[in-house]
Amino acid sequence: MRIAEEHAAAEAVAANPARGSLFVAEYFDWRPKRRSIFDRVGNMALRRIGVEPILATAEAFDRRITRLMRRLGGQRGSEPMAAISSGVTTNFERRVNMYHLLDQVLAFNVPGDVVEVGCYTGESSVILQTLICRHGQHRQLPLYDSFEGLPVPSEQDGSELPQWARDGGGLDASLDVVREGFRRYGLPVPALHKGWFKDTLSTQLPDQIAFAHLDGDLYESILTGLEQVYPRLSPGAICLIDDYCDPAVDPDGWNMLPGVKRACDEFFLGKPERIEPLYAGAASHAFFRKRA
Repeated sequence: MRIAEEHAAAEAVAANPARGSLFVAEYFDWRPKRRSIFDRVGNMALRRIGVEPILATAEAFDRRITRLMRRLGGQRGSEPMAAISSGVTTNFERRVNMYHLLDQVLAFNVPGDVVEVGCYTGESSVILQTLICRHGQHRQLPLYDSFEGLPVPSEQDGSELPQWARDGGGLDASLDVVREGFRRYGLPVPALHKGWFKDTLSTQLPDQIAFAHLDGDLYESILTGLEQVYPRLSPGAICLIDDYCDPAVDPDGWNMLPGVKRACDEFFLGKPERIEPLYAGAASHAFFRKRA
């Protein structure tokens, strides 16, 4: 029964006369928001009592504290106390890149399913599912997350991490929040795989993958994702890696999670694929295409 309902939902989206990437902007409130250190502390406190974070109001404070931090030697091009976001967890440029990369895979019928390793609240997942449905394809979209927040970082992640990534437990979300996002837009709800990547990916990933989005934030999470996803990628498949920043290519990029690049550098030694950084506005990410 559930499979029939999911197919009906997918067909309803595919039959929608709207086409193109406009839904990427329509699905979320893309107006830039600035969150100060006070907003972040307040939102962390709200999460601990089970309330969705709502504080994003200190734009004037953020401008002042950002200028002060830069005078004190903050990272060039960064805004250490006031990351720009749109929607809730990411920005418009990253989602547009995701749209076009997945569209390539679907248009050229690269075999396999679509996976997201690190889905958080599922906003990116909604983009992926909408595009799958609009192509009229019934590919699976399994999502993987601890749903307990980030693990404790390792030495490979460096010592200058954002506050939410330092001690483990940051960026936790519930399965119900993810499911509700899909229901809100009339989309089939995908299978959610709860657990740490080291415990789930080796046995729960599809045998064949056409597109993967790795959003693990930390060295061990990205390395585990690559080790498990890479051998399952079909020739021509695309893997998009969030938070990858190469300062040699983009010295002004967002390079607050250096463990991501370290994991990729280590993994791709001796492999034929090449990581391609993408412009992502105030964020950073990159992709590679699996060779035959």
